[in-house]
Amino acid sequence: MVSQKVKIINPTGLHLRPAGNLCKEAMKYNSKITFEYSGNTANAKSVLSVLGACVKSGDVIEVICDGEDEQAAIDALASLIESGLGE
Repeated sequence: MVSQKVKIINPTGLHLRPAGNLCKEAMKYNSKITFEYSGNTANAKSVLSVLGACVKSGDVIEVICDGEDEQAAIDALASLIESGLGE
């Protein structure tokens, strides 16, 4: 299991489009991918779960990957989030 804290930099937080981009990337990996925010855990492979976390711009989330391709997954997701999730 690996984890990394990343800051959400896109101005509108994790609304539908960036949440979709996050899920699309997470689905490429076999590992279980979640993130923790404000004491709750969200499934990064579920758009509804990501949206339900209500993550806003400037918030820090901890991405957690567990599985056979966990390092590749955490690297790709952290990079995507740090680049603004396509926005």
